[in-house]
Amino acid sequence: MTSAADWQSRTGAAWAAEWPRTDRSFAELDPVLLEAALDGLAPEAGVLDVGCGAGATSLAIKAARPDCTVTGVDLSVELIEAAQARAAMMPEGKRPDFRIEDAASAQSGAFDRIVSRHGVMFFADPVAVLARLRQRLAPGGAIVFTCFRERAANGWATMPVASLGGAGSSPPAGLAGGPGPFAFAVEDEVRGLLTAAGWQAIESRAVDYRYRAGEGPRAVEDAVALFRRIGPAAPVLAAEPPERRAELTERLAALCAEQWRDDIVSFPAAAWLWVARNPA
Repeated sequence: MTSAADWQSRTGAAWAAEWPRTDRSFAELDPVLLEAALDGLAPEAGVLDVGCGAGATSLAIKAARPDCTVTGVDLSVELIEAAQARAAMMPEGKRPDFRIEDAASAQSGAFDRIVSRHGVMFFADPVAVLARLRQRLAPGGAIVFTCFRERAANGWATMPVASLGGAGSSPPAGLAGGPGPFAFAVEDEVRGLLTAAGWQAIESRAVDYRYRAGEGPRAVEDAVALFRRIGPAAPVLAAEPPERRAELTERLAALCAEQWRDDIVSFPAAAWLWVARNPA
């Protein structure tokens, strides 16, 4: 289970250190999210990116719609610093605004669209947070977000752990597992959360893509470095003594080598794309 508080500490720090790799892992999903986020977006609209991480979605929206005001928020100091550093490389006036903010409690700001790339599954009371986000939207405004589907369809999560001998346990599916990457895996549960929070015109779409773990001539080494820091295999490895950890890392490298094609190590991934509207 990964909670919102984790993003303020070790999880946020790890993702900030690994943001080029974590952004790459979503490379095939990003265009799907961006297309939906931009659909019908009015010129000079205000966009809120919840759980913006190192800023990839905010930066992409601002690049596509320079006249829009884009604000990215996240709990992690380290991730916001990474996002701000990336934004500083853009011309003034063409940059998103990034700030540390808890979407579960913030009240300020009126927006026309809310977006999130896998950033809304970590709240202890998701209905309350989704309702609060809706209240920050203009009437008729939309929320567009992605989240992982069932764990079994996400080989990037299951295959590395299996290569380590099946160590570790899987939490129950969906909301029963508590906040975390797979908390929104069950379609009917998420639809129920959005309905309870007052959203209307709720639509879901299943998206299958490849999770890019490594690239280049040293793609296997690259992928192993990612899995040692990010994902379910990381705590399994960290809990082992050094001599055992070396053996398990070799197993992980062998798995990544099996998934290496054309200088890319990739694994199956499955997500939901959700779109819902604030009543007019």
